[in-house]
Amino acid sequence: MRHDHLVRTLLGLLYCFAGTIASADDSVTAPTVFLDKSPRIVAYQLQRLSDERLLLVPRSTDDAKYIPVYEAILKRPAMSPNYREEAVDALVKLRGSSPAAEILSAIEAAKPEDEKSKRSIEMLTRMLLDRPPSELAGIADALVTASQSRGTKLSTIGFAGLLAAGRSDQARSNAGEQTDQRIALLHAIELLPDDKLKTAQRDFAVACFEAGEPAELKAASMEALSKIPSAVQDTFDRLIPLVIAGKDVDTQSTGLRITAARGLLRLPQTVYRTQPSRDAALALVEFAEATRPADRTSPEFIDAMQLVDRLMRELPADTARGYRERLREITVRVVKIQTVEEEMRYDTPYFAVEAGRPVQILLENHDLMPHNLVVTQPGALKAVALGGLAAGPEGTGGLPYVPDSPNVLAASEMVAPDSTTRITLDAPEQPGEYPYVCTFPQHWYRMYGVMVVVEDLEAWNRSPTVPANPIGSNRSFAQAWKLDDFADALPTDPQGRSPRIGEKIFNEASCVGCHKIKGVGGAVGPELTEVYKKWKGDDTAILREILQPSHTIDPKYAMQLILTVEGNTLSGIVIAEDDDKVTLVTNPDSKEPIVVPQDDIEEMVRSTTSMMPKGLMDQFTKDEVLELLAYLQSMSQP
Repeated sequence: MRHDHLVRTLLGLLYCFAGTIASADDSVTAPTVFLDKSPRIVAYQLQRLSDERLLLVPRSTDDAKYIPVYEAILKRPAMSPNYREEAVDALVKLRGSSPAAEILSAIEAAKPEDEKSKRSIEMLTRMLLDRPPSELAGIADALVTASQSRGTKLSTIGFAGLLAAGRSDQARSNAGEQTDQRIALLHAIELLPDDKLKTAQRDFAVACFEAGEPAELKAASMEALSKIPSAVQDTFDRLIPLVIAGKDVDTQSTGLRITAARGLLRLPQTVYRTQPSRDAALALVEFAEATRPADRTSPEFIDAMQLVDRLMRELPADTARGYRERLREITVRVVKIQTVEEEMRYDTPYFAVEAGRPVQILLENHDLMPHNLVVTQPGALKAVALGGLAAGPEGTGGLPYVPDSPNVLAASEMVAPDSTTRITLDAPEQPGEYPYVCTFPQHWYRMYGVMVVVEDLEAWNRSPTVPANPIGSNRSFAQAWKLDDFADALPTDPQGRSPRIGEKIFNEASCVGCHKIKGVGGAVGPELTEVYKKWKGDDTAILREILQPSHTIDPKYAMQLILTVEGNTLSGIVIAEDDDKVTLVTNPDSKEPIVVPQDDIEEMVRSTTSMMPKGLMDQFTKDEVLELLAYLQSMSQP
C-alpha cells in the first residue's frame, strides 16, 4: 500500500510538472524533425518530444516553417517562463501580430482534457492578463468572440481579458441578462491580476447578488464578492444572513449556506461582528447536530465547522464554550491547513487547541511539490527536520522523511499535489508551543507553523497571543514585491550601500544555504560570486531571478524527482550522471551526495518549478532588497 501511495504521489507530480521524463537509458539527444511536412505531421513529431528535446529542435525567426516549434514551446506547461516569452516574441515577429493575440490564440487551441492541459491554460491566462491594457484593447474583438464560447473556461478568460483591457462596459453588455454569461463574468473577476481591477467590478457583483435568482448566479456573486479586497465589512454583512437563515429559507438545500460560509472564511477577522457571529455560530451548531454522521467528513461540513471556529472567537467565552461542548458530542474538531503554491509555506502560521483534547489536522496540498506535516515537541523543529533528512525516503513506519524520534508527536504521509491527508492526535496535556513542519528535504527552514496548546481555548480566543517563531526569525511580512515596484530604483547605485548589510540579508534570507559566494555556502544553487558578470550588469534581470525564481532555471540546478523501483522517492540536484548511476544532492545540509544506481530508477522527473520558493524577499524592505543587490554587485568586482 505504501508503494502504491508513493507511485500515486509521483504520478501526481508528472501531471503537474509535465517536465522531462527520462528512464534510465534515455539520454537527451537532438531530435530530427521534418518541418517541411504537413502541419498535422509536424505537430505529431513535436508532441512526441520531451521538453528538453523540444528545446533542441532548431528554431529561428527568419522562416515561417519554425512557427510550429514556437507554438509547441508556448503550449508546454512546464516550460520556464523565459522560453515561453521567447516563443511569444518569435511568433509576433513571424506573424506580425501582438503578444496578446498570440497568447490568446494558444489558449483557444488548447483543450482542457487533463491536468497538464489545464495547467497550461492557467499559465497562458496569467501571461495574457499581464499584458498592457492598450495591447489587450487591440484584440477586443477576439476577446469578445472568446467570451461568447458559452459554458467553457474560454468564456471566462475572454471576459477577464476585456476587464483587464478597461472594456468593462463592453464585457457587461456582452454578458447581458444571460445567466451563464453573467456567471462567467463573475468568475473572470478572480482571474484579474490587480486589486484595483477587481474592486472596479464590485458593483456588478453586488447587482448579481441582489438579483437573488437563480441560485447559481447568487452563489457566483458571493464567491466574487469574497475575493474582492474592498468593502469587506459590507461583504460580511451580506453573506452572514445566509448562514444564519440557512435552515429557515429556501437556500437550494445547503448549497448557498456553504458558499456563504466559504466566502466568510476569506474575509479578515476584523470584520466579524459579535451579534451576527453569535447567531451564525448557533445556526451552524444546529446544522452540525442535524447532519448525518456519514456526512460529517464531507468538505462542505468541514468548511462549515472551520467557520464556526472563526465565529466563536467573537463570542463571550461562556457562550463559545457551550457551543463547543455541543460540537464535541458529535464530531472531532478539524483544523484545515493548506499549502501555498510555489511559496513553500503553509497558509496557517499557527492555531490553538485545548490541552488533552482530540484534534484532526486536514492537510490540503495545492503546491506543485509533495509535502507532509510533522508535529514536534517544543524547540525540536530543526532536530526533527534534520532527522527526517537522515531517515530519507524510507522514513519511519512507512512515512517518508519522518525520523524515529520521541520529539515527533504526529506525522502525516507525503501528500501529492492536489491531494489531501489527515492526522488525528490528542493534544498534549502540557500547554506550550508545539511546532509543525514539512520534513521533505530543504523545506523545513521556511515551511512551518505552531500548534499552541492552551488550558482554556475560549479564553485564549478572546485574547490570543502570537507564538514565537519556531526557528528564531523576528521578521514579519513587509510586501509581496513585484519587479515593477523597483522601476524607480534601478539600476542600483552601490554608493552609500554597505556590503556588510547586504551579506547579513543574504544569510538571513537563507540564500547562503543553497548558493556559494567566494567558496562559502551551499551547492544546490548556482554560484553567485560573478552573477553580475553573467548577467552583464543587468540589475533588472538579476532582481527578476530573485523575485521570480522559476523564470529562468539553469538546467544544472533543476530539481529532479526520482521514483525507485522499490517505490521510494528522492529529490534534489543531479551533480553527476552516467550509464551506471545518478549522483544527487538532496539537501544543502547534506555532507555527502546520494548515489542511485540507474537500474534502481523507475522514473526520473525534472521539475521546471525552481527549488527556490517565491516570496523570499517579502519579509524585507525595499531598501534591504537593494542592499542585497549591491552586495551581489560588489562580489563581482575584483
